[in-house]
Amino acid sequence: QVQLVESGGGLVQPGGALRLSCAASGRIGSINNMAWYRQAPGKERESVATITSLGNTNYIDSVKGRFTISRDNAKNTAYLQMNSLKPEDTAVYYCNAEVRARFADTYLEVWGQGTLVTVSS
Repeated sequence: QVQLVESGGGLVQPGGALRLSCAASGRIGSINNMAWYRQAPGKERESVATITSLGNTNYIDSVKGRFTISRDNAKNTAYLQMNSLKPEDTAVYYCNAEVRARFADTYLEVWGQGTLVTVSS
């Protein structure tokens, strides 16, 4: 069984920065795309940033130039560096990955438990 564990959330002032981490563990064969989603109170979950196994990235317009997604394939870990944070970035951030377990033939979508990011003065 594969698990994703996020860390790095917390309270930060507007204009501040945080770095989220997402570590995959378990019987991992390979990981395809990894992504960060977020869900603000009363809103639907949205995709914030994605990164392919080759390192190609994509972002929603509202975070372009402020957030950077990266990954360390050797550590099965993805990161989200968030700079110039705004109050509207406040949300629970979830890690998502397409994972093929060892000896398996197909990729399954796996979610982390979420980490809360609060941007407030």
